[in-house]
Amino acid sequence: MGDDAVIRKVDCVELAVPDLDHGIAFSEKLGLHVLWRRPTRAGLGMPETDAELVQTERPDPEVDLLVDSADAGARRFLEAGGRIVEEAFDIALGRAAVVEDPWANRLVLVDMSKKRPRV
Repeated sequence: MGDDAVIRKVDCVELAVPDLDHGIAFSEKLGLHVLWRRPTRAGLGMPETDAELVQTERPDPEVDLLVDSADAGARRFLEAGGRIVEEAFDIALGRAAVVEDPWANRLVLVDMSKKRPRV
């Protein structure tokens, strides 16, 4: 792995749950713990990683990958033969961009250029 790697690590995997309270209760029985909660989503922690399992009422699963810069990461994705689905946009933590690899796997590139919000 070189310093030129675009993807630094998995930030989170988002999975749909139709009932957030039930999803959290299930996950807690598996040993996960709530890191943060919003009205329609919650971040769950695992003991051996800082990656999060995010439960959301949104129906589509999502994989968020941490990058140094969402803008630069999206450009590199395009140069490598991928596709930019949604140009970089501001989020609470920094910026994000939605990309697809050549096999139509949709990924979200996230940078944390802003301070992580308090829960």
